[in-house]
Amino acid sequence: MSDRTTTAEATSARPSVPRAVRPALRALASAQKPSTGAPAYSRFVNRRLGRWAAAVAYTVGATPNQVTAVSAACTFAGIAVLAFAPSGVGTALAVVLLLVVGYALDSADGQLARLRGGGSPAGEWLDHVIDATKIAVLHLAVFASWLREPDGREALLAAPLVYQVVATVAFFAIVLTDQLRRAEAARTGVAAPVGRRTGLLYSLAVVPTDYGLLCLAFVLLAWPPAFTVVYLALLVANAGYLVLALPKWFRELTSMTSSPVGPRP
Repeated sequence: MSDRTTTAEATSARPSVPRAVRPALRALASAQKPSTGAPAYSRFVNRRLGRWAAAVAYTVGATPNQVTAVSAACTFAGIAVLAFAPSGVGTALAVVLLLVVGYALDSADGQLARLRGGGSPAGEWLDHVIDATKIAVLHLAVFASWLREPDGREALLAAPLVYQVVATVAFFAIVLTDQLRRAEAARTGVAAPVGRRTGLLYSLAVVPTDYGLLCLAFVLLAWPPAFTVVYLALLVANAGYLVLALPKWFRELTSMTSSPVGPRP
């Protein structure tokens, strides 16, 4: 058997990429945001899913706002199923599928915007508003689910409300910290500091804070006791991360604003 035949067989054995999507995928590979500090699922799984979705959207001529709208539709459909459907395997699979697809498309809209030459303030605003809404409403859906089917969790009904507070504060603090870094960098002409913890170990260490992991955890809705344990563990991990991160971000911003700005050369 010739080398050419062997190579051809090996190539045919690999999953083929639709020809129309290949140019967009190649362009997206060089237009990625830095993954500084991103948890493992968001960094290694969701971004790649989003890249594929962005490439397909670009190929069919969709706009970033249209992708954002589809992402929101999938996410809020999943949240509605979580809030109102009875627990079971079907519900668990539907919630996970809708939330995972919604999250992948949430990554795709920004990648698509960069591929088209850059996003807009309105598009970024829309994306953040939808993200803030889903983070708050998701835990209210868990609360509604537990209220409808207590299964001995009456004493834990406050947990989803606490998780809602933790997740909302964390999201707002992350977005605001990033905006203030950019504003201070623009004011001083000094590049905003880039986080140093970008390695695999850090991505794995902060994976309990990953929205994508929370999406996957809903597969345990078919086994309510297991879901309760995992949900509470994620709540504790996220609260602990927030308690540690808030002072760090405050100190970082304090050091940035307290540094004197000398005359530029």
